[in-house]
Amino acid sequence: MSSQPSPSDPRPTPPEPSSSEDNEELSESPYTIPNALTLARIIACPFLGYQIVQGDYVLATSLLFACGVSDWLDGYLARRWGGKSVLGSILDPAADKTLMTTLVITLAWAGLLPVPLAALILGRDAALTISAFNFRYISLPPPRTVGRFFNPSIPSAEVKPTQISKINTALQLVLMGVTTVSPLITYPIGVPLEYLQWVVAGTTIWSGLSYVAGAGVRILPRKGKKL
Repeated sequence: MSSQPSPSDPRPTPPEPSSSEDNEELSESPYTIPNALTLARIIACPFLGYQIVQGDYVLATSLLFACGVSDWLDGYLARRWGGKSVLGSILDPAADKTLMTTLVITLAWAGLLPVPLAALILGRDAALTISAFNFRYISLPPPRTVGRFFNPSIPSAEVKPTQISKINTALQLVLMGVTTVSPLITYPIGVPLEYLQWVVAGTTIWSGLSYVAGAGVRILPRKGKKL
């Protein structure tokens, strides 16, 4: 005779959801129009630098203007049509730094920018690059392989510019723009240009220290985990 379970018997406990969902990582497509415009800006940098070294400041100024327009356009499209991405948050400042590095090196080479200021700007950018690699490594979910480290579809940390960094970038771009067109200007601008160089030196140090300290960097939570 089969025994019937008594009403007091505990009901079987349903299986708990698999914890693998907690370990599922974020994924997104890096193929967006804003990212393509940003990449085009990076590709244009060597051509811009070549024109400065060759002394063709008219064409160099035109290329610099085109880079500025593309920078505004990719930001507008990202905000207007929802093309924002974690890759874009990293690629856009990388494009700005590629442009800045190109201008700093070539303008210093042409004798239009003081070498100590050029060394300060490049040193700050090198420190930020090392810091970015460190944040990427500590935020990447395991396994931490080279392929996954450089895979843009696996975002793990988001970089947002700080207020001082925005000010510094704007001032640096103004300085590089004015310095690039200075050979085309007929009246002397040496004194105001020197003042601007000192201001840029100060904001460069300030913004560099803020990024190294972790300001503007957010480690992304894994899918299924709360902030």
